[in-house]
Amino acid sequence: MKPEVLLMGPMYGPTMEALEAAFAVHHVSKAADRDAFIASLADRITAAASTAFRGMDAATMAMLPKLKIVSHFGVGVDSVDVAAASARGIKVTNTPDVLTDDVADLAIALLLAAVRRVPQGDRYVRDGKWADKVFPLTGTIQGKTLGIVGLGRIGRAIAKRAEAFNLKLAYQGPHRKADVSWPYHANAVSLARECDFLVAACPGGEPTRGLVSRAVLEALGPEGVFVNISRGSVVDERAMIELLREGKLGGAGLDVYDHEPRIDPAFFTLENVVLQPHVGSATHPTRRAMGQLVVDNLAAFFAGKPLLTPYN
Repeated sequence: MKPEVLLMGPMYGPTMEALEAAFAVHHVSKAADRDAFIASLADRITAAASTAFRGMDAATMAMLPKLKIVSHFGVGVDSVDVAAASARGIKVTNTPDVLTDDVADLAIALLLAAVRRVPQGDRYVRDGKWADKVFPLTGTIQGKTLGIVGLGRIGRAIAKRAEAFNLKLAYQGPHRKADVSWPYHANAVSLARECDFLVAACPGGEPTRGLVSRAVLEALGPEGVFVNISRGSVVDERAMIELLREGKLGGAGLDVYDHEPRIDPAFFTLENVVLQPHVGSATHPTRRAMGQLVVDNLAAFFAGKPLLTPYN
């Protein structure tokens, strides 16, 4: 008999195939009655796999008395109640490192697109306006300063790319990094005040909720551009929309939002925002590597071996 795994929601296709090949997978998302389905498996399930959109909360854990591991698809684990898992001795794994480069690439792409108005230029050509009038001049990223909120793996990868574009750097985080010489700011308002652009690359969850506040965005100012490849919860979204609409924030490049995928329709009316559908890690090679970590962590658990990427 294959080991049994509770799958909280759909994953990347090849990952689903690998899970089905290695384990007896029970699909929560296919159940007509979610709670009844989970209850029917409660005495047998020791392992579960979760995603950013279909996580594992404390109430669900309470329904699974034998649960020992949650193998999470994603580097951010804000859809998993890690504190509740730790309290019960449940291991949580995630998928770090393998998505760093693709997410960092998208951060720079969003910055360039917002500053150089790439989507607007594309529409300008498609709408036949170029023949009648030259497209307006834009700003530049050359010689400007990029502030990074959260200098972890992804933040450092963004910094590496930013230096190649002649951007100066500064950063904010809970602690100064001993191995970098860029200016450190203890709070995000101070950082934003000294920067032309700001990118959020910190973890999501309660500790960083609203970290990029109205005050931070106001400090960034009417020429500033904010990029978010972190989580929607990191920024005060209502304040951001208001400031963008009023011209008190110059622009934004966003891959994440509150309540995604049903985002605030106010975004659709803003011409100074570049929108992406949470695709920072959405390349085939990266999703394949992420999925393999999910499978390999589960396999290690069932084999009694050390987990590859333990989070808690």
